[in-house]
Amino acid sequence: MTALGPVTRTAKSDATSITVRGKDLADELMGHRSFTEMTYFLTVGRMPNPGETAVLDACLVSLMEHGWTPTSIITRLAAHSVPDDTQVAIAAGLLAVGPVFAGTMEGCAEILLAGEDDAADVPVWAERVAREYLDAKRPLPGFGHRVHKPVDPRSVRLLEIAAEHGIDGPYLRRLKALGEAVDAVRGKPLPVNATGVIAALFLEIGIPLRAARGMATVSRAAGLLGHIVEEHNDPSARTIWQLTREGIPYSEEDPTGGEEGNGP
Repeated sequence: MTALGPVTRTAKSDATSITVRGKDLADELMGHRSFTEMTYFLTVGRMPNPGETAVLDACLVSLMEHGWTPTSIITRLAAHSVPDDTQVAIAAGLLAVGPVFAGTMEGCAEILLAGEDDAADVPVWAERVAREYLDAKRPLPGFGHRVHKPVDPRSVRLLEIAAEHGIDGPYLRRLKALGEAVDAVRGKPLPVNATGVIAALFLEIGIPLRAARGMATVSRAAGLLGHIVEEHNDPSARTIWQLTREGIPYSEEDPTGGEEGNGP
């Protein structure tokens, strides 16, 4: 804020130029900086170093595609329903990015950030958090996966890339300690999934918490574009629709066992 009111430090344009955070778009950024670097630049306010760029790029690639998921199914159905408006189909799919699918790194990041203010030693903190979630049978953000067992291959690769670039700070160490505590409390492994590792990596490279799910959205948008193109060339939406009609039968039975009209 200034005496005259709010200001923006993001960008401006005039008849002959576009300026983005003090840099000329045409002369200093186009052809000199990658899409990943620009995403970091606009989010954090500075250009990333090579290690930060490599880690963010790997995170974005890991979130881009995961086959048949609610995001891709919704996008396919929307693309079939509104075939001439690509942006509608992408937007429809992105609405499903959240605390269950693709955007779960936020919850894990919140846990890791809260650990910073905890006076207990990291192993003690990790065991307490693990017991808090597991004893209450609450899903622990960033752990486990419906498909990938016993490990999430994306997690393994992301950690390798981080190590290659010397990124191994307090958030990663806290995540690893939490993983060890979860396994010990359960008595069997519950591996860290990709969004768990991404949560720690985003914090390590300075991505603010409020931007975490936005990064997932940016990445998944590109993946959904691929689904839209394939849907145009090799349609599947009608098959999805038909399988749903056949696979979910109509029933008049009350699932609660009560009489009709006596529900809440």
